[in-house]
Amino acid sequence: MNKPVRYLLQAINLGLFMLLIAAFSSGPAVKQLEADEAVVTLAFGHAGQPVRECRARTPEELAALAPNMRAPMDCPRERSVIKVLLEMDGEEVFNLDAHPPGAFKDQGVDVYHSIIVPAGKHRFTVRLNDSALIEGYNHTGEYEADLAPAQLLFIDFNAGMGGFIFN
Repeated sequence: MNKPVRYLLQAINLGLFMLLIAAFSSGPAVKQLEADEAVVTLAFGHAGQPVRECRARTPEELAALAPNMRAPMDCPRERSVIKVLLEMDGEEVFNLDAHPPGAFKDQGVDVYHSIIVPAGKHRFTVRLNDSALIEGYNHTGEYEADLAPAQLLFIDFNAGMGGFIFN
């Protein structure tokens, strides 16, 4: 094929490709939220407490172990189930029992949940239990927010910083 014909066909192909890109870049219109909606996102990573307390090994138990395994304390690797409850205006909107992953159930749990809520004033209560040794919830956070349309309320958890963080 001679060069002028090849250049003409390349120009036609490139023009069609550009038209296709232009058509998809201008439509269809995507709408994430309605005009009176906001988003609440609960997202954190946390490792539960051990499932039981450490215990001291007896001298007989230590003698039965290999010399390199003679740790005086026996501490479990397994972590507790993470229980999370999110309430909005007194009604439950999210409830999760997250079991720790890993071969020995000893890893942290990542929690992510996002909900669309009506904009306006809301009272949020988040509860978390990270210990199998405690009944009920051992971490609680409450927050009252006046959410504007399209606003994002982000809820994080950090035990070292006092619990739940609302941004």
